[in-house]
Amino acid sequence: MIIDFHTHIFPDKIASAALRKLSSESGIIPETDGTAAGLMASMRESGVALSVVLPVLTDPHQFDSVLRFGIKINNMITEKNAPRLVSLAGIHPDCSDMKEKMALISREGFKGIKIHPCYQNAHLDDLRFLRMIDAASEQGLFVLAHAGWDPLDPDNKCSSADMVLNVLSQVKPYRFILAHMGGSSSLQESLDKLCGKDVYLDTSFCLMDMPEEMFIQMVQKHGADRILFATDSPWKGQGRFLEYFRKIRAISAGDKENILYKNALRLLNAAGQDRGRFSVLF
Repeated sequence: MIIDFHTHIFPDKIASAALRKLSSESGIIPETDGTAAGLMASMRESGVALSVVLPVLTDPHQFDSVLRFGIKINNMITEKNAPRLVSLAGIHPDCSDMKEKMALISREGFKGIKIHPCYQNAHLDDLRFLRMIDAASEQGLFVLAHAGWDPLDPDNKCSSADMVLNVLSQVKPYRFILAHMGGSSSLQESLDKLCGKDVYLDTSFCLMDMPEEMFIQMVQKHGADRILFATDSPWKGQGRFLEYFRKIRAISAGDKENILYKNALRLLNAAGQDRGRFSVLF
């Protein structure tokens, strides 16, 4: 089984325009058409059984429409043994009634939320994000955060390793997942400061671009039980990522199984089951 823990899609009617805009801004050519059908075709071709879809709110007023889109994805009926999509919820740090919205996300069956400081105009350790992470934790929802470089944040000012450490010192996230191995443009900093901390790291986008030896070091220091296979589709191809990952000989078959799907299954199965744990900031 293979789970891709970091993918993106858009509603069919805006997918083409959204990809053109993002591709123009980033200089990256997408490898699917950005639709659910395009992602599922990639999954069938590469053998991915389940993809986790990550929405990003750039405006708090998008909450309702993005929530509806996520519910639609999660209610998709597929044929037996066909690829499946599971969407996280999106929420913006400027959303009002944060605790009520997080409770709604939980009631609708979402497993976690995605946050993206670079697109949401706030540093990762901003008080608004701290409150959001705290509210998610109270509902037993995990938080997946963009970390490190982004085309809109080339100097890595929005979500650095030090900001992650500040978050961990101020709140106790239920489960905290950092995209791009903790910071795709600052992997040495991630290795030095984040590996071994109480976070998960996903391999999205950066795996094939980073030195193989550094990835192996990070797996050894952080532990294969807290690393998630992820691609960042449509910006990276699922098949190429899998082929590259499978050829890394220094990682054992058991550790590869953990990274490819077992860690993801544990996260997805546990999320939402431990509500009302604590609230630090409210």
